[in-house]
Amino acid sequence: MINGAGGRRHWSVDDKARIIAETLEPNAVISEVARRYGLRPQQVFAWRREARKQATSVQQDSPAFVPAVLAAAEPVASRSPKQRKRQATRGAGMIELEIDGISMRVGRGADTKTVAAVIRALKATT
Repeated sequence: MINGAGGRRHWSVDDKARIIAETLEPNAVISEVARRYGLRPQQVFAWRREARKQATSVQQDSPAFVPAVLAAAEPVASRSPKQRKRQATRGAGMIELEIDGISMRVGRGADTKTVAAVIRALKATT
């Protein structure tokens, strides 16, 4: 902690992280932790909220890789060339994801943020 002009305190990132970690201990009471450091509980809550945002941002920025399973296309009964072309066009560029038995199909042109949000929601339910 460093005192600045006007008596305002400036906490280092390490100090904030240490204080936040104390609030995450079992049976910790945020107001008691804040009082111990001469802070208001609202300030500690704000630091915790900011830390969660930063952690979420880091998770979203770093790609998560999962094993890919490639399955051969199912054999199609003999059809006319027109029917085959229509079926190929419909499935072209399609990705199918399965997470714990829940399937999701992602078509060409899907919004990446929406797809990522759905995947996170599916992972959260597992």
